Amino acid sequence: MANSAEISANRANPDLSHIKGLLLDLNGVFYVGNRLLPGAVETLEAVRNSGMPFRFATNNTTESTGTLCQHLNDLGLPVKSEEIISAPYAAVLHLRKRPDLKCYLLLTREVKQEFAEFTTSETDANVVVMGDMDNEWNYPDLNRAFRLLMRGAELVALHKAKFWQWEGGLHLDIGAFVTGLEYATDTHASVVGKPSAMFYNLALEELGLPPEQVVMIGDDIENDVGGAQALGLTGVLVKTGKYRPHVVAQSPVVPDAVVDAVGAIPQLFA
Repeated sequence: MANSAEISANRANPDLSHIKGLLLDLNGVFYVGNRLLPGAVETLEAVRNSGMPFRFATNNTTESTGTLCQHLNDLGLPVKSEEIISAPYAAVLHLRKRPDLKCYLLLTREVKQEFAEFTTSETDANVVVMGDMDNEWNYPDLNRAFRLLMRGAELVALHKAKFWQWEGGLHLDIGAFVTGLEYATDTHASVVGKPSAMFYNLALEELGLPPEQVVMIGDDIENDVGGAQALGLTGVLVKTGKYRPHVVAQSPVVPDAVVDAVGAIPQLFA
C-alpha cells in the first residue's frame, strides 16, 4: 500500500466516518490504457477487506462490460462484471421504459451488442443513442443522426464528457459531438451516464445506501465529483488520469477531499 502518498483536502482532516459505501471510477484512477496505476491492486484488496459495499462507476462507452472486465483482469486487477455500473447499462434501463422504440445507434460495434434487445433503424428511428465510436466517427453518421433529430427523435447521450485520458494523452470525448447536435437541432440530450441523477440513483440502488453515506472517487471534477455532490454524495478527486490543475481551478466544484493517487484511497478511511 502506498502509505507515503499525501492526502490533501479542502479541510485539514476530512471526516469520512459517515461513509458506508464506495463508488469508484476506473479509467484514470485504477488504470490508463493498458497500464495499471501504482497501488491499484492493493487498493482494491483493501476495499474488499473493508467489507463496505462498492461499485465501479464508469462512463466507458467503447467497450462492453464483459470486455472491460476481461481487460482489467488481464492487467491484473480482479474486477467482476457485476461490480461495474456503466453508462451503456444505464442507457439500456432508460430505453426499456420507452414503448414502440426504434434506435439509431452511434456506438462501437462491440457496445452495440449491449443494445441487442432493441429494434434499430437508420431511417425511421425515434431515438438516437450516442456513445463513443472511437476512430469510426464520420460525417454521414452524424448527418443521419441530425436528420432523425430534426424529425423529432430523442437524443440519448451516454454521457457528455469533454475529454478523457489514454496512454497517448488526452482525447476529445463525445461531449463535443453531443453538444454540436443539440445546437444544430435546438434539442437537449437525455444524459444517462455520469453526472446524471439517473446514473447516481441507479448506483445508490445497487449499494442499498442513501446518498449521504456514499462517496464517489474519480479523476473528473465535473462528472465524478460535481455529479455526485449534486445528489448529496461525498465527492473525492484523484490527481491522476484526466486531472489537470487549471481545469480544477476554473471549476465551481469544490471536492470534499483530494488524493494524489489510487494508493492513497484507503487512508481516507483509516
